[in-house]
Amino acid sequence: MGTLKRHGCRRTWSLLFFAILMLHSLAIYLFTRGFLLTRTELDVHSHQDDHTGIGPGCSSWPPPAVDRLVIVVLDALRFDFVAPSTFFQEKQPWMDKLKVLQKLAADEKTSARIFKALADPPTTSLQRLKALTTGGLPTFIDVGNSFGAPAIAEDNIMHQFIKNGKRVVMMGDDTWIQLYPDHFNKSYPYPSFNVKDLDTVDNGVIEHLLPSLRKTDWDVLIAHFLGVDHAGHIFGVDSTPMIQKLEQYNQILEDVIDMLKSLSTPGGPHENTLLLVMGDHGQTLNGDHGGGTAEEVETSLFAWSPKTPPNDVLSVLGKSSCNVDLHGKEVCVSTMQQLDFAVTVAALLGIPFPFGSIGRVNQELYALSAGTWDYRNDCTKQNDLVAWMQRYAEALCVNCWQVKRYIDLYSASSVIGFRVEDLNHVADLYSKAQANWSSVLRSTCPSETGSQDELKESVNKEHTSSALRLQIDAYSDFLESFAKLARSAWTEFDLWLMGIGLSLMILSVSTQACMLMKLNTFNQTSDKEIASSSFTPKIFFAFALVAIRAASFLSNSYILAEGRVGHFLLATSCIANVWHSATKGTFVIEEFAFLLLNILIRFGIEFGMSKQISGAIVSNDHPVSIICGLFGSSFCSDLMEIFPIISLTLLVCIILKCLSFAVSQRFLKYFVMSGSILSYTFIAIHWASESSLFSHAIAIREIGISLAPRLVYAIGGLSLVISLLYRLFGSADRLKVNERITSLSTAMLCSWSPTILLLLGRQGPFVALICMTIAWCIIKLQQKHQREFKLDREIYVADYISVTQWSLLAVCLFYLTGHWCTFDGLRYGAAFIGFDHFQIIRQGLLLSIDTFGVSHILPVFSLPFIAICWHNSASKNNKVLLIYGLITSTTTTLTIICVTIQRRHLMVWGLFAPKYVFDAIGLLLTDLLVVMASLYYS
Repeated sequence: MGTLKRHGCRRTWSLLFFAILMLHSLAIYLFTRGFLLTRTELDVHSHQDDHTGIGPGCSSWPPPAVDRLVIVVLDALRFDFVAPSTFFQEKQPWMDKLKVLQKLAADEKTSARIFKALADPPTTSLQRLKALTTGGLPTFIDVGNSFGAPAIAEDNIMHQFIKNGKRVVMMGDDTWIQLYPDHFNKSYPYPSFNVKDLDTVDNGVIEHLLPSLRKTDWDVLIAHFLGVDHAGHIFGVDSTPMIQKLEQYNQILEDVIDMLKSLSTPGGPHENTLLLVMGDHGQTLNGDHGGGTAEEVETSLFAWSPKTPPNDVLSVLGKSSCNVDLHGKEVCVSTMQQLDFAVTVAALLGIPFPFGSIGRVNQELYALSAGTWDYRNDCTKQNDLVAWMQRYAEALCVNCWQVKRYIDLYSASSVIGFRVEDLNHVADLYSKAQANWSSVLRSTCPSETGSQDELKESVNKEHTSSALRLQIDAYSDFLESFAKLARSAWTEFDLWLMGIGLSLMILSVSTQACMLMKLNTFNQTSDKEIASSSFTPKIFFAFALVAIRAASFLSNSYILAEGRVGHFLLATSCIANVWHSATKGTFVIEEFAFLLLNILIRFGIEFGMSKQISGAIVSNDHPVSIICGLFGSSFCSDLMEIFPIISLTLLVCIILKCLSFAVSQRFLKYFVMSGSILSYTFIAIHWASESSLFSHAIAIREIGISLAPRLVYAIGGLSLVISLLYRLFGSADRLKVNERITSLSTAMLCSWSPTILLLLGRQGPFVALICMTIAWCIIKLQQKHQREFKLDREIYVADYISVTQWSLLAVCLFYLTGHWCTFDGLRYGAAFIGFDHFQIIRQGLLLSIDTFGVSHILPVFSLPFIAICWHNSASKNNKVLLIYGLITSTTTTLTIICVTIQRRHLMVWGLFAPKYVFDAIGLLLTDLLVVMASLYYS
């Protein structure tokens, strides 16, 4: 009967944890549906014969200005890769490598220009390509599709190319094929997600680019290079591979420009071709992108036309940002929004604008095409600035009409749409601009009849020029106002779904808290008074730590500094222990070790978070800089090579020692020990293969780089299977509960640890040593607390503080290992350790293990050590799991509340939304692991 009762109790706990998982899943699903809604995509396309509603003077789409278009996309092209170094405060090694573009911008001012192109976050490649081709703003929800891009159904320039007879050739990044599977006459796609491969995609583009330029079977050519993006992800911006890639690109672009020049003679295939060299987004110094920092959103666009426009183009281009280059020649740089790219390209090629485009035909890019200056009508015969301004104003007239009809249809079709006041404001701007356009037309062409002499006499050139400038400004105000409105209020929040999801989360937290309060009823009257005197302040202190951390999410600055906040609270709990012991006179070595390790964690977090610092170098007052300054940079580099080996050796010794004592069952002990020895040996071989040690032994190097990691994964998987089989079929009757759980916990942790450590890289052993030592300190301090109050083993008081420290340690480890809660904080390189080719399930699993290994998987599966350190009862383990789950639920609930409050914040999509996504995934993963741990350890 006792056995049946215990099994029933264990099943009850597992069902409870599963119910919590289901409740959280429903809450997250509902809140996400309300918060991360994509904008309504209208299944409407522009057509060549669309004329309804276009006003006088712009009764049709703009005529074509270029015959052919060459688009060279250099993925993750930073602005300082293209602009001369004289535009920046300090020259860096990666600057001035694309010399051919700088030379053209300096020597051919009327036909070549460098632009600083500003992208809208998020800056993942999928969203940038989608925004570039549709002319719309990216939506946050599309981040999840970056590894499996769906075909785009919304109107876009690729669709307009095909519908209007433009032949398109593509080579390079295969994301184009995923987005536009049926839009290319010829395509040469190459796999894009192996970030360790710097050359396959680029070499494929090089193979087809120059031969294609000689052919006449295309109108639009797209060449998408990936080497710079991958070099950034793996090596960073300030690295030799990055500089080599930029120098390679310079040579390629020089060959492309030379060929276009040679074939641009009158009657040649490139007489009226426009070359665009552009990036889809920028990248941080660490090579990441996805967020909204200046480094990520600032990319570059270079435009060059072999056919030179008249000198009047300089009046359009202006000199707002000019400087001399390294050769003393003046170079001017303009600024444009990437939002304007699609509509500008459509205007240059004379095709209908994408229906959902909300950008503006860029004035300077439009002027660089010599074809836009070949303008004639009945009123203006001359080929000069006034004639060009009238043509540009007509293009803007159509541009505004297109955006206005999109606004009208979107407002009528969307569930929520825009606010009435905002719609009235933009409608008023449009009406005023159109009314003004009618008067401008009357001044430039006052009569449909009359002699040419009468027309010449009636047109005052200066007055016309001024009127056209005002008209262009009026149209620009309308377009910029709506773009600003869309950026501030594009996402449709369903407050009902958000409210229901938030209410379910609050219900879950309240229910878990009530359960814990009931479970803390003490059975023995004599011990109750002793325990209660300690219980109340400790639970309040634990609650305060969790509440302070959760409340900090209201500030974007504290979200950026979350690792430091977590460390501060962990250190606070440590100092509180020290102060308590000092007052009692019972100071122990574990408290000193805990305090010392907190200092090491602080430096480690600073080192990990230094990857987020936007700047060429770490500041002089940065802790990492201080250490290197004291001992020298060569010492730091040598330490980074030697320390991982020393740490790994020490770690293996500790693990083997623990295994010999912790695992009681002989077969399980020796199997796990053998697997651990083999795994860590293969890890050492893998690291040695990546160094110069085996640079000449190619076969050994290949085995170490590819085969060794796969063997580590295989051994880890086999160890998990053996552990589960032991749990199901092992004889547990001869073992005490704590001995059994210790064996299971150790086997589980040893199965996961080598894979996680391998994915973390050379920092892994150091992180593991810190984690193990602090865990040991927490357990020892809990035992000390129990002894101080002479509590019965059934009275459970200290777990709240211990589990809270365990949770804060997990947060610190997340940031210590170089992660942070934005999509550019994902370490994509870890997903390809041991593999060269992309497979979405395999690489997604490895990326998930790297991201959540030290912060979720290991902490949850190691929680039983807190429960069994003093109590010989499995039910205490479930209480610890419940406490840990409550802490995670509380922080996630506060994250949801903060995101709801800050949903109109400037940084909502760049910071608050990624934080919510990471916390929501972390909560569901924690709940799932808690369910698994409850079943495994029961």
